[in-house]
Amino acid sequence: MIKLLLTGLWGCVVTLGAVYFSVQMSAAPAPVDEEAARNEMLELVRGESITVPLIDNGTITGYFLGRVSFMMDKEKIRSVQLPMTELMTDQLFTLLVGNKMVDLGNPGAFDLETFRSRIKEGVNQKLGDTLVAEVLVEQLDYLSKEDIRNNASRGGRNPMAPVKIIEGTKVDNPGTSPGH
Repeated sequence: MIKLLLTGLWGCVVTLGAVYFSVQMSAAPAPVDEEAARNEMLELVRGESITVPLIDNGTITGYFLGRVSFMMDKEKIRSVQLPMTELMTDQLFTLLVGNKMVDLGNPGAFDLETFRSRIKEGVNQKLGDTLVAEVLVEQLDYLSKEDIRNNASRGGRNPMAPVKIIEGTKVDNPGTSPGH
């Protein structure tokens, strides 16, 4: 009889201990993933495909073809009353037209991080806030005026490929800013 009572008491103690430790483990704070928390605060503002003329000595020598998207602070872009995509396109033109950032004789020497930081600083400076957290360059190619003339003379058959400056980051999420 005493063995049966001790066995029952032992089963109760083990069960209570297991319940206590499982509750303690589930109440422990989960490790904070800082990258995931940062991404929760950001929203993708997809850029338009743009064609920026390359001006040298007052004449257009070719065109940059590009698409640049932005990761922006969700809370801060709600306060901006302008359409974000158009605002970003305007700022890209302002920053890139006439700036000689790419040496076409050596396209491999292109500094992508400097390019991104100049765009980020320029946009944030124009808007007066740190709206842009990250710049995503999806495409940056170059076509000379001669390549464009040759492509036009071929009637769209066998067009010459543009010079790839960078391969870029493919942005699959077609998100846009809310209300803009």
